[in-house]
Amino acid sequence: MNGTLGVMAPGIHTTVQDLGRVGYQALGVPSAGALDPVSLRLVNALVGNEPATAALEFLYQGPTLEVHAPSIRVAAAGSDIEILGEPPRRIPPWQSIRLTQGTRFRLLAPQRSACGYLAIQGGLALPSVLGSQSTYTRSRIGGFEGRALGAKDALPLVQPAAETRAEVRLSAPPDMAQPERIRVVLGPQDAYFTEAAIATFLADSFIVSKEADRMGLRLEGSVLTHARGYNIASDGIATGAIQVPGSGHPIIMLADHQTTGGYPKIATVISADLPAVGRLRPGDTIRFRAISTSEAEAARRVLEADIKRRSRNLVPAIEVGMLNETALYARNLVSGIVNATDWSSEDSP
Repeated sequence: MNGTLGVMAPGIHTTVQDLGRVGYQALGVPSAGALDPVSLRLVNALVGNEPATAALEFLYQGPTLEVHAPSIRVAAAGSDIEILGEPPRRIPPWQSIRLTQGTRFRLLAPQRSACGYLAIQGGLALPSVLGSQSTYTRSRIGGFEGRALGAKDALPLVQPAAETRAEVRLSAPPDMAQPERIRVVLGPQDAYFTEAAIATFLADSFIVSKEADRMGLRLEGSVLTHARGYNIASDGIATGAIQVPGSGHPIIMLADHQTTGGYPKIATVISADLPAVGRLRPGDTIRFRAISTSEAEAARRVLEADIKRRSRNLVPAIEVGMLNETALYARNLVSGIVNATDWSSEDSP
């Protein structure tokens, strides 16, 4: 046994996710995988893992964990790590940290995203199911016993101890702000909608409803009118497909989506923008812009180049307590004071 990571409190829907299981949707097996694969790949780079190594994904509120191994190295995406003690310490996202036996820490709520990630150097010693460790809770496969984590779970580690080395951070963390418009390719059943519905879909704003989970996001707002009814012969569904049932309210299919469906799909979110959609929370606003397939392919190539560039550009981590000069210089010190050691600020580099 190489040690474990003990779960003191599970957070909200904390699961093990990698980049998903590919090639099994024809057999009725959803891909699952990270809602935000960009964050997953970058946080793995910080601890020296391969990009597709499984990590912990949590929604809205992270877990509290305890190290039951000589040492581990971790890094978080989208969330501060709070090391519990007297006094507690905060480690900003996009930075690696080595933690020793008995250290208890928690992942704070993501600031600009529905989801956050914790990568562990070496990964988790869990079985793969159809080539992936991703959890698909509806079928109870993958991850830790096919389910979200619970209190008193013990996650087995691949690596018995983290070597002593300098910690690193991303020199240029990704921008987690929501883009002004999410890019889509119309179809494959856009002919099932009136011209007015297509125009409304591309012109109006929609709100992410409370009916949002890893399977999909139901949107509220203008009703989209069908021209040829809302039932079609069931066909395959890609991640990012936007179904419109009889209610006229669109639903964006996410990582845990069903493999087939019988509602017409007005458009499909391009793969380069899926991570941004995966970060959306109930109440967030979303707007769409139609582009061509060739433009979508070009956007994915740009994203891939950006991920590789950020993964390579690692710099020494900021030690807790060091001055955050960016935050210091960005504030008006005449009218008030600033905590110059606060690395949780949005002004952090």
